[in-house]
Amino acid sequence: MLKLVLVLLMLLGGADALALAKAAPPTADLKGSKDSPLLKRYEGAYIVSFEQKRFAEFTLPLSALEEVPDKRDQKNNRLHEPKNRKALEGAYTRLVYIVPVGRSPLEVSRNYREEIQARGGQILFECKDADCGGDPKRSIAGGGGRMSLAMYLYPASRVTNEYGSNGHCAMTEHIADQRYLSAEVQSAGAHISVLTYTLVAPDRNDVCNGVNERTVAVVDIVEAKAREQRMVTVQASEMATAIAGTGRVALYGIFFDFNKADVKPESDATLEQIAKLLKDNAALRLLVVGHTDNVGGFASNMDLSQRRAAAVVATLVQRGVGRERLAPYGVSFASPVASNKTDEGRARNRRVELVEN
Repeated sequence: MLKLVLVLLMLLGGADALALAKAAPPTADLKGSKDSPLLKRYEGAYIVSFEQKRFAEFTLPLSALEEVPDKRDQKNNRLHEPKNRKALEGAYTRLVYIVPVGRSPLEVSRNYREEIQARGGQILFECKDADCGGDPKRSIAGGGGRMSLAMYLYPASRVTNEYGSNGHCAMTEHIADQRYLSAEVQSAGAHISVLTYTLVAPDRNDVCNGVNERTVAVVDIVEAKAREQRMVTVQASEMATAIAGTGRVALYGIFFDFNKADVKPESDATLEQIAKLLKDNAALRLLVVGHTDNVGGFASNMDLSQRRAAAVVATLVQRGVGRERLAPYGVSFASPVASNKTDEGRARNRRVELVEN
């Protein structure tokens, strides 16, 4: 709709009319947004984009991005990843602020650094401009070049702010003077990511020209929080019915920590029902198939899914199931049941399937 309005403005009044439609500097927080109680905002800043999830994944960079040979992201950018990073799960908050005129990314970053340390936090990694790796002039948007740090932290597919809004401009325009820090506040069980930069939109006809040269602070916070166990345990009789009808059954009651293959104690109820299924059906042999989402590379997920399937088999053998009746297989994210573009879809894709052998 906004793009159509811009076209009409061009037809009616030319470049001067279009200039009037550009984003205006914010004077209030985005409706429905709020600061995290863990971290103050920079004085005078306004929230222009906000996201909050009860439980989500986030990968915290602990070193500069490095190019991954012969790999591309979904926008055909040359893939870059940090060698040192920390995979996190928990309550997730993203806050994007536009700060007052005349404040530099360095000044804002230093204030966040001091605030984190005042709360007993530890700075884990810091960098600036090209030293952060990737393309230091790009924010989230764009394809066909080098991946940026902003892209690594938050893919463009997750941006929901309306085109031309302050939130959209703050995350998608070209940037300069990039500063970054990652930190941990152990007392709060939290990890914090702070990316600051200056927006570069000098063209007076650019819809984002109204926030040209303004500093943006992008804050991601992950608080350690146990995931709610809301999946109903599938009973042995239900597994048998599904296998008889389709040759397979998908199970979501077997749990692992992020990027690990140790079967968690919360899986006991489902494992007990699998063991009962095999006891009640003496001739049944199963493939135990591990499935992952697409977070990480295909090869690494293939290894992870295989190790998880093998861990399930080993646990069932410990419960008295004959090893010859079970065969573990990992398929990485080769067989999704939902889109990997959303948290909900990725959750559905992370599963263990029992397939009649």
